[in-house]
Amino acid sequence: MVNHSATSLDSTFSALSDPTRRAILARLAEGEVSVSDLAAPFAVSLPAISRQLRVLETAGLIARRKDGRVHHCRLKAEPMREAVAWIERYRRFWDEQFEALAEYLKRTEEEEKNRC
Repeated sequence: MVNHSATSLDSTFSALSDPTRRAILARLAEGEVSVSDLAAPFAVSLPAISRQLRVLETAGLIARRKDGRVHHCRLKAEPMREAVAWIERYRRFWDEQFEALAEYLKRTEEEEKNRC
């Protein structure tokens, strides 16, 4: 059985792995915008941007709405919270490791000074 949270996390990290998609999310963090405005700064076709948006939408990172013929996108940050929580667990682990290393080095340095 596949864990839904793991699947969601995989989709989030996969979507975030592309620099164009990260740039799109950065732009959407400023507020809702039309697809054509999202595509403007990129040297790629509108269909290429639409493919990138589909990946983000599938990962649950954006929502689209249609206003007449214009499609608008907005950021949905909840999946990124799950990714941050996952990363945070490992940050705490590494913080503890670095603190232990710093303490070891300090203790070793003091022992070395005491020998001299």
